[in-house]
Amino acid sequence: MHPDPTQLAETARRELEEILASDKPLTPKQRMSITPQIMPAQDPAIRRGNINEVALGYSAEQARLEAQRCLQCKNAPCVSGCPVRIDIPGFVQAVADGDFQQAIDIIKRNSLLPAVCGRVCPQETQCQAPCTVGRALKDVDKAVSIGRLERFVADWERVQNKTETPAVKPETGHKVAVIGSGPASITVAADVRRAGHAVTMFEAFHKPGGVLLYGIPEFRLPKKIVQMEIDTLTAMGVKIVNNFVVGRTRGLTDLLEKDGFEAVFIGTGAGLPKFMNIEGENLVGVFSANEYLTRANLMRAYDTERADTPIYRSRKVAVLGGGNVAMDAARTAIRLGAAEVHIVYRRTEKEMPARVEEVAHAKEEGVIFHILENAKRIVGNEHGLVTGMECLRYELGEPDDSGRRRPVEIKDSEFMMELDTVIVAIGNDSNPLINQTTPDLKANKWGNIIVDDNGLTSLPRVFAGGDIVLGAATVILAMGEGRRAADSINKLLAKA
Repeated sequence: MHPDPTQLAETARRELEEILASDKPLTPKQRMSITPQIMPAQDPAIRRGNINEVALGYSAEQARLEAQRCLQCKNAPCVSGCPVRIDIPGFVQAVADGDFQQAIDIIKRNSLLPAVCGRVCPQETQCQAPCTVGRALKDVDKAVSIGRLERFVADWERVQNKTETPAVKPETGHKVAVIGSGPASITVAADVRRAGHAVTMFEAFHKPGGVLLYGIPEFRLPKKIVQMEIDTLTAMGVKIVNNFVVGRTRGLTDLLEKDGFEAVFIGTGAGLPKFMNIEGENLVGVFSANEYLTRANLMRAYDTERADTPIYRSRKVAVLGGGNVAMDAARTAIRLGAAEVHIVYRRTEKEMPARVEEVAHAKEEGVIFHILENAKRIVGNEHGLVTGMECLRYELGEPDDSGRRRPVEIKDSEFMMELDTVIVAIGNDSNPLINQTTPDLKANKWGNIIVDDNGLTSLPRVFAGGDIVLGAATVILAMGEGRRAADSINKLLAKA
């Protein structure tokens, strides 16, 4: 039976009252004995049929109780796991004290996107991985739920209508161009604008938000939250130009040499999907996860009453891959009406790069997992439509460069799956357009732009960060890259 959100809140309220009634501070042993708080969520049977957010967020009592579990370690190992170095013990203590305004103020010293990061960042492999509580209990899932607390205070601020526009220093007369509007670009635009410089953001799509908008489904990250962050930039005075493809509409060097920009930041992300390069990938019914999710998210194909976006109506779907994008595609397919959705992954669940929570949610919603299997070829009928997929079974061998055990094909293990749709979600390469149209911009063999320790590219006054540098990574890592580049841009312009 799925936990009832009201009951979770009531249980937390009673346990919190007992703690607060004592006039003695909790010992570390008592803190570690506090029950880790379960995130309230929609019932799986109900959420399969809607696009609404699955995780409902902590109640105030749950948040305060979860925050009581923090040991306030003097060496703060959690901070070392945070790419933007948030004062985690400080904000968690403020939550424990019930001072939610203080908590969000502490977070916003380092992060402009707490409502986003609290929802989609893999805290279990970042700030929560070194948590002393999780290590003492020998289970990272029992670490203090830093991400959920971050989400709680960000949502509290929004619900209380206490969100304030960051202060902007007096105008300096300097102009900066930001290419792309994902998390790295949002961070750069905000930090550079705070310094008083004029910022223009160029977005190729008709709406800003980057991967936050087109890549992450509504049920994980509501689009109104992304729009609020964009609105904050606009309120700060950032100019946003949509339908503008740098490298086509305008060359990168033109921005510097003809348009008067004194610095440029490239944050165009990793938007080039990878394919399997197997027989049948050109059949009707085969999609990259990028296209599938963009149609459903940015173009709202799920909203059939108000959107005319075409999308393939599927009966039996296979999603190839084991990352968060694969989970997003599979769970989206369910919500678009597929009768069966299968995840096909060539390693075991232990090696899956997807968040544990996303895998669990997918299973709850009826996604069928096929581990140690992979596609060999996709087959179709005389009309060019997908009818099935021939697969191979695997076993794990020695670790590869990623540290995960390498999948080894089992000879003569072929079998067929009956399907009408295949979604390829095996990763993305960096967006190649700017590299292709700017010969002097150096990139590595994977197409990632090469930068120095300051985020500076091979071109003077051109900086880059996020997935275009890192390859497909996380929101918070992209923000960390953006923060570094923004600091370099501000220092450059201070000397001008």
